[in-house]
Amino acid sequence: MGMTRPHRMRRFAAAVFAIAVAASVVACSPERSGDLDLPAQVDGSFPAEAQQQLQAAVDRAVAASGASGALVGVWAPWAGSWVAGTGAVAPDGAATSTDAAFTVGSVTRAMTCDVLHGLAAQGTVGLDDPVGQYVSGIPGHESLTLEQLCDSTAGLAPFGPSLAPRFAATPERSWKPRELLAYGTGVTTTGTPGTVFADSDTGYVLLGLALERASHRPAADLLQEFVFTPMGMPASSLPTAPPTDIAGLWTPDGEDGKPACAAPVEVGPLSPSAGFTAAGVVSDLRDLGRYTQALAMGARAYDAPARFGDPLPATPDAPSWFTATGGAYQAGTLIGQYGATLGHLTAAFADRNTGMTVVVTLNNSRASDVLVRSLAWQLAAIASKIPAAAGQTAPAAGLPWTVDDMAGQIAGTAVCPLP
Repeated sequence: MGMTRPHRMRRFAAAVFAIAVAASVVACSPERSGDLDLPAQVDGSFPAEAQQQLQAAVDRAVAASGASGALVGVWAPWAGSWVAGTGAVAPDGAATSTDAAFTVGSVTRAMTCDVLHGLAAQGTVGLDDPVGQYVSGIPGHESLTLEQLCDSTAGLAPFGPSLAPRFAATPERSWKPRELLAYGTGVTTTGTPGTVFADSDTGYVLLGLALERASHRPAADLLQEFVFTPMGMPASSLPTAPPTDIAGLWTPDGEDGKPACAAPVEVGPLSPSAGFTAAGVVSDLRDLGRYTQALAMGARAYDAPARFGDPLPATPDAPSWFTATGGAYQAGTLIGQYGATLGHLTAAFADRNTGMTVVVTLNNSRASDVLVRSLAWQLAAIASKIPAAAGQTAPAAGLPWTVDDMAGQIAGTAVCPLP
């Protein structure tokens, strides 16, 4: 479908490693906060056949991406769940753990929009407030509204492509939001504000900075108040130090110019400050699954249907069912986010009608983030057809793609040989 986003990184010197493969599966349902109106979750594992199909899809994507491992959670409220760690935390490393912490990357964008809508509900800010009311020193951008920043229709260019080599060279470096903004706000804008969706990390960093100034509180505290605490997410935060539970990898080119898939290089861990309110949040599978389901189903007090109303095409050539607004993508009835950070690809989507939820992270960022998005959608297609547990009723499956469609997209974005 040609729906790719720029993803460039510096080449690294090759180092020889062998990929260790192991798997562990825990089928359990995440605990839910009593304050959220979410569907009851069947407390049990998926049927063996469904687990095998899900595992095969994950294993194939791990191989295609060059990752050493993956963390994945799939919840179907009417049928059960599947939470698994596949492969190893690093080449020749220990087996992955489903309790591991990882950077959620672009899912942070949706969370920053949560804070905006929470503060708006309190009357602290207005969605139409110009960002220049709170942040100075952004010539030419003062009239952009907070809602345009959340919707990623502000027309700001991303800073990620420009800073990728620096992130790779010194991943431990601490970045100030103003430094990140300098690389995005100083570039030509990507469209007339309010008219075109163009995913921009710059816009979400600027939004985070504006919300800090408006509330006189740091972004980490705002996320705690509006996202992590009310939703019961004890493993989640916007930290100063990066998680180290699972290594980030990058596959360099070999002497023949092709990806050296047998010799991935460890990179990072990248400082959360390099993503700030665009990509800096750290979480785990169960917290992120709980979050994504609540986001899609509008379960928080400040959620309003208008946030995801009137979405725009996610890309110029996107099918009619793939749109974006409110800090999230909409794919059929799914709402969520996906993206790449140094060493990792992550996606999280949930069905707005049924609560079916998929979270997955792969620890190699050489491939396009379309690969992990396609994997999440493939897992959703599998889960949507799992039979109901005793006493439950399975909803009608209605995703606008098939398992095979997404398998084909994974093959098309693969950087390493498929099994």
